[in-house]
Amino acid sequence: MFQHVFAEMNDMLDEIIKRYPSAEGLNKQELLQKWNLLKRMSDGMIDEWLMFEEKMSQVRERDLDKPASLEPEQEAVTALPELHLECFSRGQGYFKLQMYPQAIMQFSRVVTDYPESALTRFYLALAHLNLEQTDEAGIHLQWIMHLNGSPRLKGLVCNVLGCIEAKLANPEGACTLFAQALQYDPTLTEPLYNMEACRLNSGKLQYANQLTALN
Repeated sequence: MFQHVFAEMNDMLDEIIKRYPSAEGLNKQELLQKWNLLKRMSDGMIDEWLMFEEKMSQVRERDLDKPASLEPEQEAVTALPELHLECFSRGQGYFKLQMYPQAIMQFSRVVTDYPESALTRFYLALAHLNLEQTDEAGIHLQWIMHLNGSPRLKGLVCNVLGCIEAKLANPEGACTLFAQALQYDPTLTEPLYNMEACRLNSGKLQYANQLTALN
């Protein structure tokens, strides 16, 4: 629905990035005006999106978006009461927008009331990890492993822990965790990719692409 809008915004931003370093006079002013326009559009979209999420949370409370049939693990996730909290929805929104400090603030409010929410702690761990805060991420990940979470979620957690070990230059420990992730859920693809990346000592580690499977 919004692909063409974002395509235009990206084209405009690419133009600014390319031309601004060497721009002078009126050309520089024109690029600054475009930059300010993009900032206003971005801020407006974020505000509108957050208001939309608030309305969506109200709909969720009425069970209007409950699927007709779900896989057992998906049904268990949908039934979690914390998913209906406004701060959880806001946290997801900030996370998707890569605004990780704001996401951490919202998800931290959720775990205050639901300290055993494995999904919320997983979001928190990923947000901290994206900010290079591995110690904080590790605390939430280890907490999840001691909860009665789904095998799929624990597989995702092991995959993230493996990525942390790989970043700490411990490929052997990383591969052990990637293998453990596959034991929890053989359908996960990220651990396989990461094991190969460790073996070749090249490539970018993957740890969040399959998060949507839990939502």
